[in-house]
Amino acid sequence: MKIIAVGLNYESHNQEMKRTFSSSEPVIFMKPESAQLKDGKPFFIPDFSEEIHYETEIVVKINRLGKNIAEEFAHRYYEDITVGIDFTARDLQRNLKEKGLPWEISKGFDNSAAIGNFISKDLFEDIQNINFHLNINAETVQQGNTHDMIYSIDKIIAYVSKFFTLKIGDLIFTGTPAGVGPVLIDDHLEGYIENKKLLEFNIK
Repeated sequence: MKIIAVGLNYESHNQEMKRTFSSSEPVIFMKPESAQLKDGKPFFIPDFSEEIHYETEIVVKINRLGKNIAEEFAHRYYEDITVGIDFTARDLQRNLKEKGLPWEISKGFDNSAAIGNFISKDLFEDIQNINFHLNINAETVQQGNTHDMIYSIDKIIAYVSKFFTLKIGDLIFTGTPAGVGPVLIDDHLEGYIENKKLLEFNIK
């Protein structure tokens, strides 16, 4: 399986990161399978970074093989969603970007993709109008609504499938809204879609 992630997909996050450019197509990057962190296992802060940030996102699980998928049919290629954390070594990313170098290691390191329990998208009337949020130590630190995505889930699936064959079990992280920030040892993270807690783990 592979993990496909979307950057720059919420204008509020672009503003907080002081990004002055826009893209006419989704911005895509990837994480390896070894980036998965699931089943409530703790996240250990790596020794190569002093600035690990959380980015809370809706995650989609692909349920059938697809290539060159038309946007109008994209909804058929996923049934389950969850909330996830795209961990970013921000200091590493910033340094690499300043040098004009690829920054995959700042996003794709081991355990950098925390994944909650999946639930059916059919629980929601409109997949492009669901609330999600992250609590750290019982305080809400980030929240968003899929309505604010620049590129909808179906648009993302259609676009990505032009370049990569989507396979059963592939995951798509759909972007983060404003409110990203650092995690610290002993933090307790809880991720929600609406009032359903789907993700819970500790920082070590």
